[in-house]
Amino acid sequence: MEKSAPLPYTDTKPVGAADFYFAINATFRFIQEKFGEEGLRRYWTELGQNYYAPVSKSWKDGGLEAVDKYWKAFFAAEPGADVEFSTTHELLSLNVKSCPAIKHLRAHQREIVPSFCQHCYFVSEAMAAPAGLTVRIEGGNGTCRQTFQKCKADLPAQDFSKIKEAR
Repeated sequence: MEKSAPLPYTDTKPVGAADFYFAINATFRFIQEKFGEEGLRRYWTELGQNYYAPVSKSWKDGGLEAVDKYWKAFFAAEPGADVEFSTTHELLSLNVKSCPAIKHLRAHQREIVPSFCQHCYFVSEAMAAPAGLTVRIEGGNGTCRQTFQKCKADLPAQDFSKIKEAR
């Protein structure tokens, strides 16, 4: 990944194709049916650790400023995303007012994998950990708040009851 490019891929389109959400939902369902919920969580974690390794490195090098830059570029390329950002020297909060994936899947009457919103935690946590960061998520099912911050010993683990099932 180039130092100036916040995303680990390049694309000539200013905004991605929303039909990709069909593919990831179907992939999640297949993995869950074949390997169970733990297998799906492993898949998400390995995706964050491996595919997103260049992003993790940029976050390690650039801290929360690099995290902010990445997510702004990411959501700018997501069709229909509505996200507000709040940054301090200690944390970055993403207030996802309209999740483009959930919105698109609903608009096309797709059955959404109930644990779909947990992928944001597992992928992001795997990306953040090598940078000494962590993420906590509240909400889901179309709207959520994701908070990135430095790992601290007194920070409670992610409470999965705070991540709503997708419907």
